[in-house]
Amino acid sequence: MINDILEYNRQFVADKAYEPFITDKFPAKKLAILTCMDTRLTVLLQEALGLKNGDAKIIKNAGGLILSETDSAIRSLLVGIYELGVKEIMVVHHSTCGACHMSYSEFRPHMLEHGIPEDILSEWESKGVADWLEGFHDTEGSVRKTVAAIVNHPLVPKDVVVRGFIIDSVSGELTEIR
Repeated sequence: MINDILEYNRQFVADKAYEPFITDKFPAKKLAILTCMDTRLTVLLQEALGLKNGDAKIIKNAGGLILSETDSAIRSLLVGIYELGVKEIMVVHHSTCGACHMSYSEFRPHMLEHGIPEDILSEWESKGVADWLEGFHDTEGSVRKTVAAIVNHPLVPKDVVVRGFIIDSVSGELTEIR
C-alpha cells in the first residue's frame, strides 16, 4: 500500500496537483479544531464546516481528547495560540465514536496475540496503561470535559473562545454542547 501511495505522490507532484492547496502555516480563520482521528471525518469535517486548506489547524487523536495538562493535544493548541495566532478553538467529537467503547481490558488480549510479552504489559499496567487507554462512555460529557480541560488550562489565555460540538458521522450535522 505504501508503495502505491509513493507512486501516486510522484505523479501528484509531477502534475503540480498541489497548487490549489498552497498556503502558509498560519490558519486563515485563526481557528484550531481538536477532533477524532476517525476516517469518516477525514474529508467530511472540513466539508461540513466549510473549511478549505489553510483555514484551520486540525489536531486529531483517538477520541479528540485531552488526557493531561501536558499531552500533545494541549501542546498543539498552545503552539496554535502563541505561535500561529489561533483565537478560537472548536472541540468536535462525533457520533458512534469507537473511543466510546475503548478499554485496556479489550486491548490486552490483542496485545498478547501481537507478541507483546506479559512482563511488558505488567510493567505498563503499573504505569497506569488501563486509564491511559480507557475511552469514554458519554460523548456529550466527553465534549464538556475536553472543553473544560482547555478553558481551565493555566496556559490558555482567557480571551481564547472554546466551544464544543458533536458532528454526525454520516450527515455532518453539528450540534453544539453547552
